[in-house]
Parts: sequence; structure tokens; C-alpha cells
Amino acid sequence: MKVREIQDILSAEIICGEEFLERDVFSACGSDMMSDVLAYVKEQAVLLSGLMNPQVVRTAEMMDMQCIVFVRGKRPDDSIIALAKDRDIVLLSTKLPMFASCGLLYENGLRGGAIR
Repeated sequence: MKVREIQDILSAEIICGEEFLERDVFSACGSDMMSDVLAYVKEQAVLLSGLMNPQVVRTAEMMDMQCIVFVRGKRPDDSIIALAKDRDIVLLSTKLPMFASCGLLYENGLRGGAIR
């Protein structure tokens, strides 16, 4: 699935990384606990989270994730946006809750990553 498709499915606002919307993602992970995110295989995934701190971007970078979707209408501050821009990570924001967001992505063919 392309990042652009995720943006469309979730009616998400593009915060940064518009130039990377044609990237492929093969799995998704929804969590506010970055330690749980580290339990997933790093294979061009998208991270859905309501957590609003730089660790979200750093975790996504460590796991080679292409995109972060902030749920529940949350928007990161400028320092988080700058960090994501520096690491070429797409940031999106959807008004949907995490459960609905994950469900919609699953319904449209995106599956979760394999646990190590």
C-alpha cells in the first residue's frame, strides 16, 4: 500500500513529507508504547500513535518506518515535525481514534507486522 492510500483511507492531513507519499508500506503497528513498537519486524511499516514526543520519530527511524499517523486529531509540535523532516518520515494526522484507524487499514488490505 502507498502512503498516499493511507492518507486517503484515514482522511488524514499531511503534516510533512508530502514528497514521499508514493512510498510503499507493507505492515502497520498501532501503539502508544514505543517498547511495543520495537517488538515488530521492521519492514517499511506505518506507525499509528497518539503519543506526542520525539521518541515516536526516533522509534520509527530505528524500525525503518516510512510514515507516522497521529490519531485522535493530535498534531505534533514544531520540534517533532523538524525531527521527522530531517529523517524523511511522513507525518499524517487523522481525527479518527486508533482502533478505527487500524481497522480501516486492515479492512483495506494492510496487515500487522510479524512479532519477532
